Amino acid sequence: MPLFLTQNELKSHLEPCFVAKKRIGFVPTMGALHQGHLSLMQESLQDNDITVVSIFVNPTQFNNPDDLKKYPRTLDSDLEKINSLNSKIIVYAPSIEDIYGGETVSKHFEYDGLEFQMEGKHRPGHFDGVGTIVKKLFEIVQPTSAYFGEKDFQQLQIVKKLVEKHQIPVKIVGCQIHRETNGLAMSSRNERLTSQERNQASIIYKILKEAKTLFGIKSAKEVEEWVAIQFSKQQMFELEYFEIADEETLLPCKRKSKNKNYRAFIAVFVNNIRLIDNISLK
Repeated sequence: MPLFLTQNELKSHLEPCFVAKKRIGFVPTMGALHQGHLSLMQESLQDNDITVVSIFVNPTQFNNPDDLKKYPRTLDSDLEKINSLNSKIIVYAPSIEDIYGGETVSKHFEYDGLEFQMEGKHRPGHFDGVGTIVKKLFEIVQPTSAYFGEKDFQQLQIVKKLVEKHQIPVKIVGCQIHRETNGLAMSSRNERLTSQERNQASIIYKILKEAKTLFGIKSAKEVEEWVAIQFSKQQMFELEYFEIADEETLLPCKRKSKNKNYRAFIAVFVNNIRLIDNISLK
């Protein structure tokens, strides 16, 4: 399995692919890989001649230094999983120095207001960090297509807007959420949960599904109030936000419209571990 630690080595390896105009699929990750990540790689393998996976815990998208410090780093295990899936996948696992060149700061990006909703409200600077690393990685890998999971649906919309505004020639492909057997959305942060917390966290998806049903007969505000009440009964969980929003603009739903697609978004703390999820309300 080809592994590159510097962008110069990776670019040199990919140069013949650029010249031959081969289709390059790209899956950017922060490691601690799970089946959700592997499914993105499978999509890329089906669609492209070559697949590149990056493993890089990007410091500029963490507004909480403690969260950055505790984020799981499992490179050896990640490489084993990738190799088991397909030994021809190219892995780029750079250092902070290789990416940022000694100046670990994010640039400012505007996403036509998408950045001010939900995650943007609660994680200042987060989407500047996302834009900075994604744009850098796209410039290095020069992919034909890039694959992102819908668990981070707001991030997916942000990346689509980034590509549109900066005219980056890459197709952004959103892929379905992968869930554990109890319904919990797969996430690298799940590794930090105890077995009890992991089991109990199934309540997040259960409430999302019930909220979807309620949205068919009640207003967004009534559903949001109902969800808040449900989590107030759960001692193990602290609800940061639950919001029903327009999928395209991410603006909160004030009054339902038949011409719009809505999605419910949620962020919950379990013993200071932050979990996010979402569900289409179609």
